Amino acid sequence: MTAITPLMPRQPVPALDVPLVGGGSWSLAGQTPENFTLISFYRGLHCPICSKYLGDLNRKLDAFAERGVTAIAISSDGEDRAREAKEKWQLDRLPVGYGLELDKAREWGLYISSSRGKTSAGIEEPALFNEPGLFLVRPDGTLYFGSVQTMPFARPGFGEVLQALDFVLKADYPARGEVVDHHDAEAA
Repeated sequence: MTAITPLMPRQPVPALDVPLVGGGSWSLAGQTPENFTLISFYRGLHCPICSKYLGDLNRKLDAFAERGVTAIAISSDGEDRAREAKEKWQLDRLPVGYGLELDKAREWGLYISSSRGKTSAGIEEPALFNEPGLFLVRPDGTLYFGSVQTMPFARPGFGEVLQALDFVLKADYPARGEVVDHHDAEAA
């Protein structure tokens, strides 16, 4: 069993490359946002909470762009399921990546769940899939903010993230949680 290791603020995040629904591919290394890249890892087509969550992000893309933030949603779903999610959930503006390998999900500190059959949406869960995570990555590829979940609910709201970004950008607020070894820091 591979242990989950959290990503550390102010440190480089793992490489991330995924194909996109509609063609082409997306690479974190190729992103050039003014301030941040927002990565929303979602559970997949089977998740009705993901539908509402990503729908809210899709509606708020302009507000994020005004703050110099680009966004993408990524899951371990295959192309067909990701395409269906993008269409069914009306994610007309949000880039949707698919085919996230579970080993890569683990590198990002995401939890992995096994299927429990059909969800309340009437869609079969994949045998294994990633649980949600939300990350803000600086243009230099370092982690600014990260949140991972073991469940589909109680995720950071995008309205709240926008408010936080207003403060962060105005105050030039640094990434927090950067201390790796508190014993060394206490001795200093």
